[in-house]
Amino acid sequence: MKKQNIFIVSFLSIIVLALSACKGGAKSNEESKPTEVIADNIVEMRADQIKVAGIQMGMVEMRTMSGKLKVNGVVAVAPQNMAAVCAPFGGFIKATGLMPGKAVTKGQVLAVIENAEFIDMQQNYLEAKSKLEYSEADYKRQSELYKNDVSSQKNMQQTTSEYKILKSQVSALEQKLALIGINASKLNEKNISGTINLVSPISGYVKTMNVSIGKSVSSTDVLFEIVNNDRLFLELTMFEKDAGMVAQGQKIHFFINNETEEHQAVIYQTAKSINADKNYKVYASVVGKCKNVILGMYVNCIVETSGNKVTALPTEAVVNFEDKDYIFVYEKDKVESGKNFTEYLMIEVRKGVEDDKFIEVQLPEGFNTKTTKVVVKGAYNLLSAKKNAGDMAC
Repeated sequence: MKKQNIFIVSFLSIIVLALSACKGGAKSNEESKPTEVIADNIVEMRADQIKVAGIQMGMVEMRTMSGKLKVNGVVAVAPQNMAAVCAPFGGFIKATGLMPGKAVTKGQVLAVIENAEFIDMQQNYLEAKSKLEYSEADYKRQSELYKNDVSSQKNMQQTTSEYKILKSQVSALEQKLALIGINASKLNEKNISGTINLVSPISGYVKTMNVSIGKSVSSTDVLFEIVNNDRLFLELTMFEKDAGMVAQGQKIHFFINNETEEHQAVIYQTAKSINADKNYKVYASVVGKCKNVILGMYVNCIVETSGNKVTALPTEAVVNFEDKDYIFVYEKDKVESGKNFTEYLMIEVRKGVEDDKFIEVQLPEGFNTKTTKVVVKGAYNLLSAKKNAGDMAC
């Protein structure tokens, strides 16, 4: 009986060990099975998913694209139509009657500045002018005496020197007075003033002002900024690749603040060099008066370009991801676990002009346009599959 029990126990132990070995072997085989790693720029889909996503393939075409290049820009003004107004010798703000946005004309008083130096400058001018009048008379007298050999050459030279020094002093003081807006020819001892009027050098509107009654200002402080909106222009920023698509005289349609009203401009100048960030500047004059267009506004522009034959795809074939543009191309078919899959490769491109339902694409070097199949419909569904990391892909 004991022998029989021992045999049964031994038999059960062997079965348990065998089962354990089988399980371990299965697990080992499972672990040894390689796991496929899909690259970041690859999206794969099953055949049924492709049908649901509406994926359609096509080829890159060579098309004559005549028409629309979308660019962004900003409303600017020529330097001669913008003025920064300062008080040449500083002082205190005694009076002002303006507010930002107020229209002003050339020569209009912007503020009244008070400074004791103004009195000293006028006094010095009147004194120097008086001395000059005496010196001039003495110079003429000495010249006559010297001609008649009555006065010595030394006296003549001394008188001439004093006369020229005073003449230069008077001229310099006249220029200083002109800087603060005082007409020296109308100045006399009865109209000396400790205040001056700060006037606008151009017509326009007050863009900014930095004044208040009693405020002390220096000669370097910008008190007012005056802008003339009569001659606005657009400063457009384009990619280096688009530099050859624009030229002087081309028309531009632009919009501001998402308005539906269309404004017109004409390119009058293009930059002669590329910036460090590989951008290209184009300048266009605004046509007519646009009441809603104000300095500093951002604008969306459409440039009418001439026809060129370029590589193009349907507009919906190009998708944007993380501020870059991409297309999807056929990579390969494969079978996994008895199911058919297709892999699509994501390739970065650059967009160009748009014409009707097609868009120009700048393709990477080595791209074979004759053999490479491109996703022309359903590209956004592929992008969603990539973003969702498997919601559509298996």
